[in-house]
Amino acid sequence: MEKTPNKYEEGQVLLVNKEYQWTSFDAVRKLRNTMRIKKVGHAGTLDPLATGLLIICTGKFTKKINEYMAQEKEYTGTITLGARTPTYDLESEPQDLVSIDHLTEEQIRAATAPFIGTIQQLPPAHSAIKKDGKRLYELARAGKEVVLEPRTVTIREFELTRIQGTEVDFRVVCTTGTYIRSLAHDFGAALGVGGYLSALCRTRIGPFLNSDARTVGEWEAIIRKDLGSQISDV
Repeated sequence: MEKTPNKYEEGQVLLVNKEYQWTSFDAVRKLRNTMRIKKVGHAGTLDPLATGLLIICTGKFTKKINEYMAQEKEYTGTITLGARTPTYDLESEPQDLVSIDHLTEEQIRAATAPFIGTIQQLPPAHSAIKKDGKRLYELARAGKEVVLEPRTVTIREFELTRIQGTEVDFRVVCTTGTYIRSLAHDFGAALGVGGYLSALCRTRIGPFLNSDARTVGEWEAIIRKDLGSQISDV
């Protein structure tokens, strides 16, 4: 008797709240194993140190991955001013520490203006973009010179929600392909003090909200309950 495909095999869209230090592939692999199907993918990578919305598609909905990836993104996070890091985030150690005491809140807020709109943005040297068949982070880790090429991105909103000491909380609405790590680095450079991304959460992809998402563990429990006897019979 032919096995009836479960609903995850046929196709589902799962909104996952990715946890800190998980890779996007960690989340896909974990849920793929729980669903016991092969056709699973995600619609847009989140760095390991970022949290928030990851869209995971199964079955027929994997055909919609590119459509979901092209949607507008919204993020909240924190930029730490007064230092830089090679990776533009906390994957590497802060260096070139300087005081920001001479900067006023008004100066910090005014520095957002040049980044709003359609801009040319250099991606981080430590990124998954491929050049000559190699990912940039592989070249950077090997100590090879990385020639960065600017990309056209649109930042529709760049709002500073809190300024406390060296920490600046923000909210950004942007097109796909925008590197928030680069935005943090460039924002600090524009202020003349350096900056890096110290926290990031993706809160929205198009109409999909992180507030509607579940953790991988929560999804695992739901999937096991949905599949019930199909899993226990394997």
